[in-house]
Amino acid sequence: MRSRFFSGPEPDPAGDAGHEDHPPRAGFFTDTSVCIGCKACEVACKEWNALPEDGLSLTGMSYDNTVGLGASTWRHVAFVEQPVPEGRTILPLVEPGPGTPDPDAADGTGVRWLMSSDVCKHCTHAACLDVCPTGSLFRTEFGTVVVQEDICNGCGYCVPACPYGVIEQRPSDGRAFKCTMCYDRLGAGQEPACAKACPTESIQFGPLDELRERAALRVDQLHTAGVTEARLYGHDPDDGVGGDGAFFLLLDEPEVYGLPPEPVVTTRDLPAMWAHAGIAALSLATGAALSFALPALTRRSGRT
Repeated sequence: MRSRFFSGPEPDPAGDAGHEDHPPRAGFFTDTSVCIGCKACEVACKEWNALPEDGLSLTGMSYDNTVGLGASTWRHVAFVEQPVPEGRTILPLVEPGPGTPDPDAADGTGVRWLMSSDVCKHCTHAACLDVCPTGSLFRTEFGTVVVQEDICNGCGYCVPACPYGVIEQRPSDGRAFKCTMCYDRLGAGQEPACAKACPTESIQFGPLDELRERAALRVDQLHTAGVTEARLYGHDPDDGVGGDGAFFLLLDEPEVYGLPPEPVVTTRDLPAMWAHAGIAALSLATGAALSFALPALTRRSGRT
């Protein structure tokens, strides 16, 4: 097993976790430009994983009844209604055509919809895994991060450790839950339920390296069509979490979708913190030793 790091590029997280002969790292690429907000992914996720329902209460957030990811919501479709910024384009799937300016938004008064299916990012450097004291969280041979519910003791350390605010404890018993990328389906050679159910292929599943190449081509395609605001999020292995196993094509700033603009793994500074703590402990021990040794030396020198 190679030495495990808390930050920086890591080309093989599964190998770093001890999986010697393993398949290519798997991941999600979510193209929000073709998301239609149908919530098929939410329903498929709940049905396959037998997750409790979220209710149909009105939240005041458009058609969003789940608000965010949580212990019982492993896929969340965000509905963002916003005035079209002047000079921006409508979504590619909306008439009159790809990249065509919205005639009602010429003065910036029109409204456009931004939809995105959010999920656990399955970080290259997963702070939730690093802080788990029981081994409940583990790295699979596919490079994903999974919670073993029967080992979780409900300590909650993983909740504040996640830079995306994904993982959550279930109120009924305190155990933590999140997306497993359908680990049971992957082991059987099947794709995750959410990607299988997505009718527009907004959620794409496959080897992470191939998805990154496909995403770069999609961004170029949108830029050529005039959608210059298209950008990728979470794809860069040099970012604060070493790149995400689930990354996105966005049509606005990450904050608009409720995503942190520059996420950083919360355990990044642990080695430095332990080093500082060690130096402090050594200094205290040295001071304590000297406090006992000096009086004894003084008394001895006085007798001589």
